[in-house]
Amino acid sequence: MSIQYLHKKLIKKKLNISVAESCTGGLLAHNLTKLANSSKYFQMGLTTYSNQAKIKILKVNKNIIKKYGAVSHECCKAMVQNLSKISKSKINISITGIAGPGGGSKEKPVGLVYIGVKKGKTLLIRENKFKSKNRNSIQKLTVRNVIKIISKII
Repeated sequence: MSIQYLHKKLIKKKLNISVAESCTGGLLAHNLTKLANSSKYFQMGLTTYSNQAKIKILKVNKNIIKKYGAVSHECCKAMVQNLSKISKSKINISITGIAGPGGGSKEKPVGLVYIGVKKGKTLLIRENKFKSKNRNSIQKLTVRNVIKIISKII
């Protein structure tokens, strides 16, 4: 699935989308807005990189981050659910992970990325373990995955 295909489909179906990104640092928002007329569907993009931003802007409960970490199913879920309340978009996406090259551990290795998707009542949290240890590659693979997921659910 290409961004061009998704672009046309979002416009045709009159769907709007918002994103809350961490480890991709705005790359998804960039990809969703690089084509003309993306304003017809793109609502907002938040890059909540720090734990503080996740807590302050996305209203992720600090206890979730304390107990499970920012890179967790629970944090990703809270990010997408709260983004949905803030944005009122039909489709909301959250991304949190470890793009590397450092910052990984045995439990949470570099390449571990959670993608949250909320469309109406449908909520999907997907765990990815990308084999690549290259930061740029992990970010691009994550964005590619999100585009594939959104294209399938709309």
